[in-house]
Amino acid sequence: MKSVALALGGGGARGLAHIAVFEVLDEMGIRPVAIAGTSIGALLGAPYAAGMSGSEIRKHVVTLARDRSGLFRKLLAVRAGGIGSLIASGLRDATLIDAEKFCAQFLPDIVPDDFSTLQIPLTVIASDLYARRELAMSSGSLRSAVAASMAIPGMSRPVLVDGRVMVDGGATNPLPFDRLRGKADIIIAVDVAGPPTEARTEIPLALESYLATILVMGQTIIDEKLRHGAPDIILRPNVGVFRTLDFLRVSAILRAAEPIKAELKGKLSALLSD
Repeated sequence: MKSVALALGGGGARGLAHIAVFEVLDEMGIRPVAIAGTSIGALLGAPYAAGMSGSEIRKHVVTLARDRSGLFRKLLAVRAGGIGSLIASGLRDATLIDAEKFCAQFLPDIVPDDFSTLQIPLTVIASDLYARRELAMSSGSLRSAVAASMAIPGMSRPVLVDGRVMVDGGATNPLPFDRLRGKADIIIAVDVAGPPTEARTEIPLALESYLATILVMGQTIIDEKLRHGAPDIILRPNVGVFRTLDFLRVSAILRAAEPIKAELKGKLSALLSD
């Protein structure tokens, strides 16, 4: 049987749509031979690579979202600064998220500390802030790598990995299908940024405008990469209506992602039978 590899893109809460792809692969009895993930793609790719099923990951995120009081307690616990930083630097650090604390609070316990114990090889993409380039991590501290991959500037404090200051992987490689070339017969890429919505006219708040601008830059990177060689299957769940931070709308995002299940089954079945 032909081998399959999976690239999981960044896009904030829209990335919950990745779960639908996991569920299809589970239903078809297909185990990827490699996974590459950026930002939310790394955050969800880690438990899948660790052995959780798509349905188990769905249950995990839905349970988190439904426990509103518990969710907000966790969010308070992942602030980068406490009283000391509040006094020293005003709101600058105390209002940021510590991405490593975030992973400790929100990743399932099954996710190991080290890449070496994963069931499926995983490549996590982050961006070296000062070297201004992409860094692909597939060994060492898994949780630190995932934290670095999702450290969105302005929201999360950068993460120090092996002496390098790392920020969100979407700044350099928002859909890392290129990192899977030569590793499988079929490469599936899941672009969760959502299609353009030119008809929208509302003026976003400052933070949402900033996050949307990151998606604009990410789309430019993806379009350029596709011109140099597309994956075998590229999926674009219809989740563009959701905002980057709409994590409380997990059930609605998962419903919106359902149609890609049939699309993936059809395209993948055709490639496997060739």
